[in-house]
Amino acid sequence: MKAEFYLADEAAQVELAKELGQLFMQGVVYLEGDLGSGKTTFSRGWIQGQGHQGAVKSPTYTLVEPYFLNARPVYHFDLYRLADPEELEYIGVRDYFDQQALCLIEWPQKGVGFLPQPDLYLTFSYQDVGRYLQIEAFTPAAKTALQELVNA
Repeated sequence: MKAEFYLADEAAQVELAKELGQLFMQGVVYLEGDLGSGKTTFSRGWIQGQGHQGAVKSPTYTLVEPYFLNARPVYHFDLYRLADPEELEYIGVRDYFDQQALCLIEWPQKGVGFLPQPDLYLTFSYQDVGRYLQIEAFTPAAKTALQELVNA
């Protein structure tokens, strides 16, 4: 299942992310798009939508930033600075992908071969002054969440 959204500004991005974060709370989410296209903004909204009150730091240098929300872990990955996908083995990347966790992964193409398949695949692009977002759902839980988001 696929859905498309036009997000006129940052507030619209954050609001849609919060809504999706209420509907999809565990699994693997890929966020792909050019620099500045909204991946981190969307991740911030998603994490805040699950109850995080503080700042949401971009894990560009640390690769992963953990949060514990709603009695489950949320891991925000940013693989932009990853030189080789094999580096993920050194941080024990497989340990992050348990059944209870939500993993938001920016720049997933940099981790090919070391990441599980996504439940949701988000692709961001520039459109006028806003952003265009395409969301594709692959698993039953992801399809249900996306359908609910579209119908909201």
